[in-house]
Amino acid sequence: MATELEELVEFLSSPSPPVKKAAVEIVSGLTGSEEGLQSLSKYSEILLPSLSRLLSESKEVSEPAAQALVNLSQNSELTRKMIQMGLIKVAMDMLYKPQSCITRLLVMLLVNLTQLDDGVSSLLQIEDEKMRGLHIMKLVRSFCRSSGESADDQFEHVGSILVNISKTEDGRKMLLEPKRGLLKQIIRQFDSTNQLRKKGVAGTIRNCSFEAKNQLENILLISEFLWPALLLPVAGSKIYSEEDISKMPPELGSALAIEREPVTDADIRVQTLEAIYLIILQEAGRRAFWSVNGPRILQVGYEYEEDSKVMRAYEQVGSLLVEESGGPEEFSSSEPTKAES
Repeated sequence: MATELEELVEFLSSPSPPVKKAAVEIVSGLTGSEEGLQSLSKYSEILLPSLSRLLSESKEVSEPAAQALVNLSQNSELTRKMIQMGLIKVAMDMLYKPQSCITRLLVMLLVNLTQLDDGVSSLLQIEDEKMRGLHIMKLVRSFCRSSGESADDQFEHVGSILVNISKTEDGRKMLLEPKRGLLKQIIRQFDSTNQLRKKGVAGTIRNCSFEAKNQLENILLISEFLWPALLLPVAGSKIYSEEDISKMPPELGSALAIEREPVTDADIRVQTLEAIYLIILQEAGRRAFWSVNGPRILQVGYEYEEDSKVMRAYEQVGSLLVEESGGPEEFSSSEPTKAES
């Protein structure tokens, strides 16, 4: 005999709209608690496909269905099942259907599904040579075209998806392909006032910098946007001298010639410093860093830094520069690990 919960899950496929609406609202509410998630997970074989089908219905049904999937995808076992049943493709198809009314929830679902490597591979379409990279190109385009200045920023969580993707070698290589130009587009979002976007961009640049040993040339191709994104957050807020500015490219010098709002998020400052560290581990990276007067910028920024975690990141970079100049090795630190979303 079916339990009440099993009957509830079956009602998600009811031909009666009112019954279906009531069932999905109850299910969505249950996913808001750990106890509810555990109970529903026993019926995942029926539950997940049923909720997936409801994503194409009217907002009053698709919204609670999407919310339920977002909550359920916090469980790694259920996330794996969602990936296996092709939910990433379903979410991407729904995301770009005209009049889609659950954009934010679908993007949040993709954030959770790309926590697993299988989810990243699915989103990157690694196995499909003809379609490879199409999903991520669409997401980057939406991320860059949507406004990060409005209160209702539907695509702000794409930044977290990009961090998840760039934790994998396949993801980093795709983002760094010059013909696609994805990292160049992403970096330009660093000017956004939306901290979630800013943090996503910083984490993505940092993770891509792990490819500096093999792809430094591709990374430095976008120096015009790269160095401002990495150096301005750690430059402090003081106005730099004309002498200092004269040794910088215009895109850096013009920004440092005026007063600026400091980047208050310590994690962003750490991530940009770790990216610099990974880049200047390579000789050509160090030359590029010196060419924009990078050491002077870090020297000034360090003088005004108060966060101990950020100071250690400054010192990690400084240890490489001290070694290169022939001075004593004053700092030591292990290489950073890849950023998590």
